[in-house]
Amino acid sequence: MSETATQESLVVATYGRQVLVATPAGQRVRCLTRGKKSELVVGDRVRWQRAGDGGIVTELVPRRNLLHRQDAWRTKSFAANLDQLLVLLAVDPPCSEAQLARALIAAQEAGIPAFIGLNKTDLPGADAARARLAPYSAMGAEVIELSLKHEPVIARERLMPRLQGKATLVLGPSGMGKSTLINRFVDGAQAQVGEVSQALNAGRHTTTSTTWYWLDDTRTGALIDSPGFQEFGLAHIAPQALASLMPDLAAHAGACRFANCMHRQEPGCAVRAAAGAGLVSANRLRIYEALHEELSHKAW
Repeated sequence: MSETATQESLVVATYGRQVLVATPAGQRVRCLTRGKKSELVVGDRVRWQRAGDGGIVTELVPRRNLLHRQDAWRTKSFAANLDQLLVLLAVDPPCSEAQLARALIAAQEAGIPAFIGLNKTDLPGADAARARLAPYSAMGAEVIELSLKHEPVIARERLMPRLQGKATLVLGPSGMGKSTLINRFVDGAQAQVGEVSQALNAGRHTTTSTTWYWLDDTRTGALIDSPGFQEFGLAHIAPQALASLMPDLAAHAGACRFANCMHRQEPGCAVRAAAGAGLVSANRLRIYEALHEELSHKAW
């Protein structure tokens, strides 16, 4: 490849103005981006050209989709061009249902299919966890039960058909079993983290950043691990669009008396009537109300 020729490659790690790209042949090259800061994220496809021992990114290939996270100040993009989202939960510790809802709403808005993995189903609280997830199963979300630690072979048989040939972002709070999942399904996962750190000279930083793992040597399927579940962002979503991104609420919203009903205190609200009749989970309605309030008063 000449100094001026460009090729298309996949961004597998980012650090400041540096990105690590993986070529179709499997080579990893450290590239610089132009400008004071980079807006590139893991999963982006870019065109780049050689420059010395590394390269320079010249162009971002248009994205199929993009997911966001937020901090106290702003919304930031963090993963692109995903085929699906796996939200990994556990029987114990129980996950905040609000966090689960946020993840599914963001995936729906981005047009990314999502499913739920319920880990640690060997524990006594499994039935209670199933009950908590019943509203999600009822609205069409697939729930795959797992025991990654005690039944790894069965977990692999259940999950691998869903993962092969796809780029899957794995989300989940601490303690859900994400590290176990990555290590069970990716040979040499820790070695891959080390290679990324060395390639970017980024030290420990890359171990707490979004990381791309190929499932096998064919490089057709991948797991993308992104820590910081609590930072999952919805600030880019308009409050009036929120109900349409929650399938159980959306199923009744069309019957509201007013077309611009916000499902709060308006008369003739079919969503609230459905909740009163037990057709919409009361907890899901509370989550909607809290998120609507948050998005109506966002400061960024």
